[in-house]
Amino acid sequence: MENNKEMRTWLDDLNLDHPLVIAGPCSAETEEQVLKIAHELKDTDVSYFRAGIWKPRTRPGNFEGVGALGLKWLQKVKAETGMKVCTEVANAAHVKLALEHDIDMLWIGARSTVSPFIMQEIADALDGTDKPVLVKNPVNPDLSLWLGGIERIYSSGVKNIGAIHRGFSTYQKTKYRNIPEWQMAIEFQNKYPDIPLINDPSHITGNREMIFDVSQTALDLNFDGLMIETHYDPENAWSDAAQQVTPATLIQIMKDLKIRKESNEEEEYNSALNNLRAQIDVVDNQILGLLGQRMKNSDAIGKLKKQKNVAVLQSKRWNEILGKMVLEGEQHGLSEEFILKMFKAVHQESINHQEKVING
Repeated sequence: MENNKEMRTWLDDLNLDHPLVIAGPCSAETEEQVLKIAHELKDTDVSYFRAGIWKPRTRPGNFEGVGALGLKWLQKVKAETGMKVCTEVANAAHVKLALEHDIDMLWIGARSTVSPFIMQEIADALDGTDKPVLVKNPVNPDLSLWLGGIERIYSSGVKNIGAIHRGFSTYQKTKYRNIPEWQMAIEFQNKYPDIPLINDPSHITGNREMIFDVSQTALDLNFDGLMIETHYDPENAWSDAAQQVTPATLIQIMKDLKIRKESNEEEEYNSALNNLRAQIDVVDNQILGLLGQRMKNSDAIGKLKKQKNVAVLQSKRWNEILGKMVLEGEQHGLSEEFILKMFKAVHQESINHQEKVING
């Protein structure tokens, strides 16, 4: 995708003095519900009112949206409040209907992004539209799949493109509904710094109590905006009740969030920052050296196991290490989530080394 700066015009044209905010209910339930929420969000920092009208559910039998009828309700929101409106599209038919009803912005969900066939179908239907199109990351943590979906949309002639980071599924139970994998979002920013990146703390957390913290982290990482699910009666929402906040809570969140400057030109600040970064570089090199030494020890263990015909994986020993490291990590201010992720990666590399020795 050449000349990515073309793709920022839709966001620049809003002339915002704050990050972009997209808010509204997970699902459009009734016309009254949609309009009530919209009017409570009117004259706030919310730039786009969102509502899902086609809801891809994990299992059949759950509420799957009101369908095309909801597009009429979004038109009323636009007419009565002046807010721009947006909704999710999951296939070419959805795109056609949304464009016919002059929906201002479309987003493509995680379940669609995971399929290149679906993405190509949607891309063909979007051919040449000047409306912004946002692409959520796929359910699984695959950066190439995410970028590939965006490239398909761009190749169809859509220049007003953005991305939504909504976290990734995992078989492991964590405090998140979908783990954020912040490093993947950072890598996305590095590859395409001029594509607006929006954070979806609602789907990352699955818990309204965590919305503020994840939103602040996103802004600290220079995200361009937030998509937050909002309902006047979230406890009784027809879908994703636990992760929606009230309009009043959303307004307070927006007041409390701190917007960080990307840089500071003060000499004292830059001198202190460069000094701390230099110290980090030294520590990073030490970590690499220690990991290298650990793998040499793993190679030696592999030789011993090969001589005695012993299996590589020793589950009891591994579980003892994990438990010990989690406890010791806490004493150093390191989260259990980080310790588990780091030592599982180190353990896998050790296994690879030992298998190479044994099978070599």
